[in-house]
Amino acid sequence: MLNNITPLILTYNEAPNIERTLNQLTWAPRIIVIDSFSTDETLDILNKFPQVEVFQRKFDFFAGQCNYGLSKVNTPWVLSLDADYTLSQELIAEIELLQEKPEINSYSVPFKYSVFGKPLHGTLLPPRKVLYKREKAIYHPDGHAHRVYVEGNTKMLTACIYHDDRKPLTRWLWAQDRYMVIETHKLLETPESKLSLGDRIRKQKILAPFVILFYCLILKGGILDGWHGWYYAFQRVLAEIILSIRIMEYEKLQKPNA
Repeated sequence: MLNNITPLILTYNEAPNIERTLNQLTWAPRIIVIDSFSTDETLDILNKFPQVEVFQRKFDFFAGQCNYGLSKVNTPWVLSLDADYTLSQELIAEIELLQEKPEINSYSVPFKYSVFGKPLHGTLLPPRKVLYKREKAIYHPDGHAHRVYVEGNTKMLTACIYHDDRKPLTRWLWAQDRYMVIETHKLLETPESKLSLGDRIRKQKILAPFVILFYCLILKGGILDGWHGWYYAFQRVLAEIILSIRIMEYEKLQKPNA
């Protein structure tokens, strides 16, 4: 199965992460990277891996980058990864043993969030559809993120991918602010009936940060992870506070006399 898979990765200034990701992909004959004109050492690191093929494209939105990447894949299967995802050895072994089944077009994988290399007890990350047949897939925008739509049946794998983003806090804040501007438009311009319960809570502005803190520390067991758990919880709370401020700003601009 592994020889029929091409990993697809998006990058932009991912020098703190990308080498760890690629070190777990040495089994892949070819790796496609869509780079948004990185200005740090990302390209130097990519060039150290002979199976990596880099295509540079100006970033418009995540779905656009991914669909462009799909056009460069020539194997039946795609393994879609972020630059801060690290495959567990158990997952590699599980994928290697997969048998081709015509009725299965995609596989979802559970995630474990890591803070400076330490996996946490629980996070906000849901399983994600990462392994799929190229000819059956297309990406669409979903708020600040993106979602792959794959025709046909899907199956859940048991082993995990580690999400371990080690970029500095300054970069994280820059990215979160950009994401939350897009999330604000999604929350306020989508009919209430089409929003999930979580999105309806986020739209209320005041409640969401407190819900996230309780969820991360208590319901997900982050308090058992020591300072790593508090770090993750504070990150998620801060992201929700940024979103709340952006919603308030948007509403004020829409109603300047309010």
